[in-house]
Amino acid sequence: MKKKKVVKTLGAMVLCTSLLAPTFTPSVFAQETTSHHHDYSISGFMTHEQMAKRLKQIERTSQGRVQVEVVGESNRGRDIYMARVGTGDRVVLIQSEIHGNEKTGTEAIMNMLQQLGNNSRQSQKIRDELTIVFMPKMNPDGAEMDKRRNDMTWAEVVEAFPQLSNASAPAWNYLDRGVSQSYNYAENPGFDVNRDFNPNLNYVPQPEDFPGRSAAPGWFITPEAQASRDVYKGLLEEFGNVDVFVDLHHQGIYYVEGTDDRVTLSISGQFVQDPNTEQGAKYQEYKEKYNYDFSRQLNVAIYDALNSIGNSPFGNVTLYSQGLDLPGTALGTYALNGSGTVLFEVTGQTQNFGQKERGKLVKAVERGLYGIIDGMVDGSVYEIDPEEYENIPLTSRWPASGSF
Repeated sequence: MKKKKVVKTLGAMVLCTSLLAPTFTPSVFAQETTSHHHDYSISGFMTHEQMAKRLKQIERTSQGRVQVEVVGESNRGRDIYMARVGTGDRVVLIQSEIHGNEKTGTEAIMNMLQQLGNNSRQSQKIRDELTIVFMPKMNPDGAEMDKRRNDMTWAEVVEAFPQLSNASAPAWNYLDRGVSQSYNYAENPGFDVNRDFNPNLNYVPQPEDFPGRSAAPGWFITPEAQASRDVYKGLLEEFGNVDVFVDLHHQGIYYVEGTDDRVTLSISGQFVQDPNTEQGAKYQEYKEKYNYDFSRQLNVAIYDALNSIGNSPFGNVTLYSQGLDLPGTALGTYALNGSGTVLFEVTGQTQNFGQKERGKLVKAVERGLYGIIDGMVDGSVYEIDPEEYENIPLTSRWPASGSF
């Protein structure tokens, strides 16, 4: 790999400080015991109510540098928030907890908003160069119930979209039976919100498009996906482009391919087939917008940031599964609409080990995100050879020894 200049960044400074001090949810919020459906505590993660209070606190103490707005409601009426910082003409959109049992991204966003809203010279430089928009805990119903999907029935979808009463079956991503990831969906059905996106941002649900399938676009039938779509469209109208979109997730327990080393974080910039190739010809209308090389540059910036310190606590960063064709994901939809896209998948979900490793994983997300932000501000991300992406180690479901 070619060498890139090393710069003194806000991300590096925040990391050094965080490694010397314990990570904790601010004491202004009492630690509540959240009910959940597995044996691991998740009380260290903030609730929706706590998050709302902290957002308002950050907005107030930032003296207006951070602007908080309610941009929608979940199916059960919980507010969906957007927090915006910066005035630059390049836009970064970051969302978290689209799956309700994937919680570290929200914690990282809160820490970053606190930092980016302060009056330091470095934060001001970032604000001058970029407009950063955060959508934390965007599936608040799922988050409060500690489940992957939202809390919504097919009957409620049909009530909102009466034309779907003629659909042959509910959406394929709807679950109303059995147990998935330790949660009983027969009692509280829901949709995987991250399969409810459509590259046609003005799409209106049609009965002939149901039940659909994994490799087909979604429908914007959930209020959570609609909120994300509406924020994205609003930014397009204001700026003409959303330069970067980042989706913060968790995965199960994975390994570096060919080893027994457990992965800390998987990343990726590939979610649909390239419209400029034969395989991606069905997306031809988006080929002028799609920018896979920029997505690869962004991912290399993350990889370098997480591996740039000696004895890094964030070792074993890998590429998530490649060759995907998932236009119904937020990442696939926004990639086709011109955004450089980045997936974060930190190890484990709440049913794997609850809040264990919370501090390290939150800081890994922060450090990776600052790799993007700092690289955009100093210009280094644009100098990266996209082919370096292909040298990042791959993720494996199984350890090389086959033991657990």
